[in-house]
Amino acid sequence: MSLTDSVNEALKSVPYPGFSRDIVSFGLVKGVSVANGSAGIDLELTSHNPKVASELKQACEAAAKTVEGIERAMVQVKMPPPGQSPGGGGPNQVKGLSKIVAVASGKGGVGKSTCSVNLACSLAQSGLAVGLMDCDIYGPSVPLMMGVDDKPEVSPEQKMVPLSSHGVKLISMGFLMPGDEPVIWRGPMIMRTIQQFVLDVDWGELDILLVDLPPGTGDAQLSLCQTVPMDGGVVVTTPQEASLGVVRKGIGMFKKVNVPILGIVENMSYFTAPNGDRVEIFGHGGGEKEAQNQGTRFLGEVPIFTEIREGGDSGVPIVVSAPDSEPAQAFSKVASTLRALLN
Repeated sequence: MSLTDSVNEALKSVPYPGFSRDIVSFGLVKGVSVANGSAGIDLELTSHNPKVASELKQACEAAAKTVEGIERAMVQVKMPPPGQSPGGGGPNQVKGLSKIVAVASGKGGVGKSTCSVNLACSLAQSGLAVGLMDCDIYGPSVPLMMGVDDKPEVSPEQKMVPLSSHGVKLISMGFLMPGDEPVIWRGPMIMRTIQQFVLDVDWGELDILLVDLPPGTGDAQLSLCQTVPMDGGVVVTTPQEASLGVVRKGIGMFKKVNVPILGIVENMSYFTAPNGDRVEIFGHGGGEKEAQNQGTRFLGEVPIFTEIREGGDSGVPIVVSAPDSEPAQAFSKVASTLRALLN
């Protein structure tokens, strides 16, 4: 590893003040040069706050000097012009969005979108202003599950106005593409779309924006984490090892971009047969055990209920159609835990 790479690596230990993510993953480090034992570091901030600039300058100097062969560090900090309005209190922070939480899974088919829509509706029922952003560009399912298939309007400020269903504001590629037309895009197009969903949508004032990520650890996940500061990630899994093994990769992705893991949800935990017998189709307890292994919280388990599937197919999530039912209460319990953690 070259000295320049080593300095870049050392700067990943410097968090942006008030956030858990580092300045490198936020894209604030614009250049690093090394010569004769000296490191030159160029930072470009989005905040006018001189205290932030001073803190980062000192932290970068200290981090660079931890690299063997670097004796001095000179940090140049560029701030926005006085007349330019920054995005918010932190790097690329979106005005009006109090908390942003990603719902992720290592693999498809574990019920991540089902959890996302039910958690969003449950949080809205508790009195919060909630948005749900469907980042599964290739296979959006939020429109079906929330019973919406209209196209968003454009505001006078040239921003998309999110649709609304069951008290939740929504945006999805499913609203923008006709019918079953496939999205055949390369990475840069995906990244640009994710950025537009965050920055070019008139979300208004939200207490929480839930982001339904596609499965895996690809362009969409990385683009989101680089666009806005995330307040946490929720990982959905099923109990069996085949799912848990991939979940570890999803957790590892969040850790690499310094997004706090809020916890793990075990979906399809068990099935109750008509005679009352409990059938553990995919095993049981894997999610809770993995949460212990990862040193994170177990947010709860959601058993298999026919009503949950029916709610997703009809566009009326179970927490809306039957909020007092057993399957709805399973989601409500997870939502209550999540709200307490964010508060």
